[in-house]
Amino acid sequence: MFSAPPPPPTFSFGAKDRGSARSRSPRSLRPTQSSKRTPLKPLHWVKVSRATQGSLWAETQKSDEASRTPEIDISELESLFSVAMPNMEAKRARQRPSVAAKQEKVLLIDLQRSKNCEIMLRNIKMPLPDLMDSVLALDDSIVDGDQVDYLIKFCPTKEEMELLKGFTGNKENLGKCEQFFLEMMKVPRVESKLRILSFKIKFLTQVADLKNSLNTINSVAEEVRNSVKLKRVMQTILSLGNALNQGTARGSAVGFRLDSLLKLIDIRARNNRMTLMHYLCKVLSEKLPEVLDFNKDLTYLEPASKCGGESQIQLKELAEEMQAITKGLEKVEQELTTSEKDGPGSEIFYKKLKEFLADAQAEGRSLAFLYSTAGKSADSLAHYFVVSTLLSFVKTFERAHAENLRQMELEKKRAQMEAEREKVKAAAHKEDLLEP
Repeated sequence: MFSAPPPPPTFSFGAKDRGSARSRSPRSLRPTQSSKRTPLKPLHWVKVSRATQGSLWAETQKSDEASRTPEIDISELESLFSVAMPNMEAKRARQRPSVAAKQEKVLLIDLQRSKNCEIMLRNIKMPLPDLMDSVLALDDSIVDGDQVDYLIKFCPTKEEMELLKGFTGNKENLGKCEQFFLEMMKVPRVESKLRILSFKIKFLTQVADLKNSLNTINSVAEEVRNSVKLKRVMQTILSLGNALNQGTARGSAVGFRLDSLLKLIDIRARNNRMTLMHYLCKVLSEKLPEVLDFNKDLTYLEPASKCGGESQIQLKELAEEMQAITKGLEKVEQELTTSEKDGPGSEIFYKKLKEFLADAQAEGRSLAFLYSTAGKSADSLAHYFVVSTLLSFVKTFERAHAENLRQMELEKKRAQMEAEREKVKAAAHKEDLLEP
């Protein structure tokens, strides 16, 4: 059947059997293109892996038959029968411009600083020109205090500004950090203006917190001075101490150091069941029960212990806050004078800053008066009590009084139970007497 030579294979036959042709054909018949191929549409045939002797495929493996096989133009084949891969092509199309863009970017700023700046800008999430407009308008509704502080951190230095001024290429090719610096450089004395915006954002909260602390100091000083019940308690403690110290150098005292209040809990009775604090509560319960709730006169005591009622360290912190606000207002005044000469670009800034300064100075005067009053209150309070010591004493007194009440209730129940037992015994004894 295959004794006659077969006709030359058709173009399509050679194309579909390109794998065999490449492996067995002479070098001249092998494709000259790169081995990296574009995927082609497959021909779903049943593949013959082994050519039986005498068959068509055995004959085509002969060298003279293989020479008749036309050379395949792989490029043409790829252009006609390549597998459509829109996703891959699209991906390549997207990648090519981005790679080109990255290659075109010009980075002038230190790489680490540039990266940190880009991270900061991602948190701002607004166009750079709009950001600078909000700074010039002293608009605190767009950025918060932390964001402004980050902007201050990334203000361009003199060296960085000189570097950018000296750049003569296309500024659109500069990196994000460089673009950000260029926008900032459009604002005269941008760092100074950012610091003013930061002060403005934090001013009202700062003033409110400081006022609250100062008012608390004034209030607790007034409570302590006006509490008649507290004075009665202190007089009772003085009497107890003098009774204990009678005949010693510590006796006949007209007063005592306030830290001594905390020692009442350390002095225990001989039976070890009661401390001097418990005994104080017992005496007051029996002699002056109306003063037992003296702690209700001191509602500001606990808040004052947290905001600096007596502590020199805490009062120093309040003084530092007051000083920071005063210095901040001075800088706002200086900036107002300077920005008047900045030109048309700072007209809105100057107007808004002038309005803010007028309101802020009024707040500052009110705060200064309150601070002076609180300082006098703190000084007078120190002559009466150390606030934290007084607070500890109040809490210890409350616990001791509560323990006394529990003990009294327990003893009352024991007495009732004992009375019941005696009653039962008496009844039983009576029955015994009545029996014949």
